[in-house]
Amino acid sequence: MPGVDGFMYPNEIELQWSVLIVLYPFLTGLVAGAFILASLERVFQVEAVKPTYRLALLTALSFLLVAPLPLQLHLGHPERSYEMYLTPHRTSAMAMFGFVYLWYLMAVLVLEIWLDYRRQIVLLSQSSTGWKRAIYSVMTLGSTNISERALAIDEKAGWLITVIGIPSAFLLHGYVGFIFGSIKANPWWSTPLMPVVFIFSAMVSGIALVMLLYMLITWARRQVIDMKCVDTVARYLFYIFVIDFSLEMLDLIHRIYEADESFRSLDFMVHSKLYLSHIVVQIALGTIAPIALLGLTQVAKLSDIARKRIYAAAGCLTLMGIFAMRWNVVIGGQLFSKSFLGYTTYKMGLVAREGLLMAILLTILPFAILWVLVKVLPPWPEASSGSIPDAEPAR
Repeated sequence: MPGVDGFMYPNEIELQWSVLIVLYPFLTGLVAGAFILASLERVFQVEAVKPTYRLALLTALSFLLVAPLPLQLHLGHPERSYEMYLTPHRTSAMAMFGFVYLWYLMAVLVLEIWLDYRRQIVLLSQSSTGWKRAIYSVMTLGSTNISERALAIDEKAGWLITVIGIPSAFLLHGYVGFIFGSIKANPWWSTPLMPVVFIFSAMVSGIALVMLLYMLITWARRQVIDMKCVDTVARYLFYIFVIDFSLEMLDLIHRIYEADESFRSLDFMVHSKLYLSHIVVQIALGTIAPIALLGLTQVAKLSDIARKRIYAAAGCLTLMGIFAMRWNVVIGGQLFSKSFLGYTTYKMGLVAREGLLMAILLTILPFAILWVLVKVLPPWPEASSGSIPDAEPAR
């Protein structure tokens, strides 16, 4: 039984949304952010980030496959979830997620990856043997024409799909903020800036994750880290992070200026139950610190090794801060009573359907899927040519 202070209604003592609902927007945010990074090269012609293009797409797919699992585990009868497709409820933002998810997965992300890899898949289906040949043959979907004209059509179609995918990525994650922001009964959530903040924080987290993965995988492969690529990714991460932080501060200033009847309760929450997760982890360590580190690389002339270490630290702090933001929104918004006279606490179990262990497993699962995808569809530019040039090991 959670600890309760003051007056709370009986249905408010136990939290309805657990750590899995924290994990869900965190995972979808990584998907949207990774896809936006990929679009920088495909649509906006930022050639410097090309080494991360395929890795970003595979990362987005890996996390997108796992994203609905927290919701499935949270449902009392997950076997009924397919009914949203059979009996669509168009007035429910939560129900419409199923259609947004299916559209983004099948019509955007999977199709773009297939078009980008089609030439490589056809070549591998011809050069591989045994079970690998069978897998790649199935992946060709019967399309084995890799003439220059056919590949040019693939390129144009892939570009168009990416253009469509950018607003789709915003819609995929923005609707999560829309759900929270439209709950008028909860002053912690009810703000029109919530969808916008969710979208920008998603871009921040996804870009930071792909940057970290690129540096880690390149180091593990004993290849040279393209510093021009990492510098460019870090620069975009810095710009978007500044916008995200500005929006959050704008929302905070508006709340302080408005100071309605809920302000005293929310202020007490921030200075007591959420002080560590909100002030220390989200703002100090997860926002100000990485922005300062990334800003340092923009104004100071540092060595490659120093910049790599700063990027690694900033990326890890960023992911920690964005997860804390999701925690503070989901869990923090349930810790106070609608009467503003009472407060409760959230106790997370260790081994349970919605416990800590399950949350850890769901966090690790996308990386396991990414490992398999990287083995099947290598994202390295030299993989399609069949040769790996000699290179100095990454430092």
